[in-house]
Amino acid sequence: MNKYIGLTVVAFCMCLVSCDDYLDKLPDNRAALDTEKKIVTLLTSAYPENDFILVNELLADNIDDDGETNPYSTRFLEQVYYWEDVTETNNEDPNHIWTTSYDAIISANQALAAIDELGSNSSSMQQARAEALLCRAYGHFVLVNEFCKHYNSATSDKDLGIPYMTELEEQLNLHHERGTVKEVYENIDKDIQEALPLIGDDNYDVPKFHFNQKAAYAFATRFYLFYEQWDKVVQYASQCLGTNPGTMLRDWNVMATMTQDRDVITKYYIGSSINSNLLLMTAYSNLGVFFGSYTTWKRFSHHRFVAQNETVMAPQVWGTNGTEGYYMTPKVYSGSNYDFVILWRLPYLFEYTDPVAGIGYRRTIYPAFTTDEVLLSRAEAYIMLNQYDNAINDMNLWVHNINKTTTELTKDIIVDFYKNMNYCYEFVDNNGNVVREDGLVSTPKKHLHPAFTIDAEGSDQECLLQCVLCLRRIETLQMGLRWWDIKRYGIEIPRRVMDANGSPAKVTDWLRVNDERRAIQIPVDVVSAGIEPNPRVVSSNDNDLGEELQPININE
Repeated sequence: MNKYIGLTVVAFCMCLVSCDDYLDKLPDNRAALDTEKKIVTLLTSAYPENDFILVNELLADNIDDDGETNPYSTRFLEQVYYWEDVTETNNEDPNHIWTTSYDAIISANQALAAIDELGSNSSSMQQARAEALLCRAYGHFVLVNEFCKHYNSATSDKDLGIPYMTELEEQLNLHHERGTVKEVYENIDKDIQEALPLIGDDNYDVPKFHFNQKAAYAFATRFYLFYEQWDKVVQYASQCLGTNPGTMLRDWNVMATMTQDRDVITKYYIGSSINSNLLLMTAYSNLGVFFGSYTTWKRFSHHRFVAQNETVMAPQVWGTNGTEGYYMTPKVYSGSNYDFVILWRLPYLFEYTDPVAGIGYRRTIYPAFTTDEVLLSRAEAYIMLNQYDNAINDMNLWVHNINKTTTELTKDIIVDFYKNMNYCYEFVDNNGNVVREDGLVSTPKKHLHPAFTIDAEGSDQECLLQCVLCLRRIETLQMGLRWWDIKRYGIEIPRRVMDANGSPAKVTDWLRVNDERRAIQIPVDVVSAGIEPNPRVVSSNDNDLGEELQPININE
């Protein structure tokens, strides 16, 4: 039985067409969808206007806490970082994720109904149908991965899902069952399979801001990776990447030759002409601030400690660490009440509603899908299929694209590197014995507890999975996808508070494999309307950006 939820329809939509015209608005023509052009235009509102990235970065293991004495914080950030049920409001809070995802789904269903009513079977309407189906599938994909437990074949037929909307409904505050995660995934699968044969690139002048053909294959790649269907991951990733995937990846070498200015680099990073950017989305967002060179919000940050011990500056299998080796070096900022490392990726944009008063909205643009992520998804699927040579070829391609290393990865190099590395969060004595679990100790290697079966710790497969997950963590840093990898692999992580020297001083909480908080609590208003909340176990446990900072050279 289909299950629906009523939500407010968005009053306007955003259409971004160039780097000089970020925030153009298009009218909402839903009142009279009687032409193909109006239906195509409507689909610009079938994409969420708020992102999940900030919430996911705070939830994951990329962020540490500088402590209560740090003034650059808000209650919202504290609630998310400490896995609390969020009651504070923010452009990126769970309520906005929920509402704008369903608003986008409503637009997609409106377009599908209008296409059926128009009765046209033209190429334009076939492509519009495919885009609407993909938008509907994507909206539900975000919702199920944010507000539910991760899909697995053992328990997802019982785990709470989210209402899957397949028909128009605009009444509010109706009571609906959530269904199961398994049912949501089955519906997403159905929508994707119906859409893929129809998708094309002809309806728009700038197809990168819509589900075009390659973006559709990229979405299918991610979905089937999460759905544990490894053969399909390889199939759709290969269709996305083509026969020469190296030409499709982000050109970090070119970026390194550009003017090293944050605004220049970030706007180039999200450029629609870049091969690696497959689908670009706009959002009302503070991402450009949180991951920008400002003091604002820097109590919680990608701290230098985690960068040096787990991510972009940590020892890596290709043989370099620190900022050396990368074409585009990580940017280090250190001073009073801040010590963080960022990559210049997402731009800080501001949409003025009153230029004289300086009032408006913070915005950003982000690549929702990239070929670089697709490549690493295929590598992971190859590992699960025991096709190790193919996986290593993909990982080598990614490594040499982002780094100047001359090391060619082999299975022996990867296995030796990870077998000789201690697991993160474990204190090991001089004899190599684990003395205690200690969240203050960091390495890139973490215990994996996926619901699907993998080989034992120390096996070739486990070491290769450790490698690809480390590469994915760097590739998706500041993009919110690490949180979903943590959910997929049952990775346990602590909440840490740093000391004055920039090292972890204490652990305040742990997120265990079966912790109910891995599923974000659905919004209070939605619960009040009759939707069943996620279970919880009680445990004991404005526009001023601040001073703009300059990166320091840690090699001096």
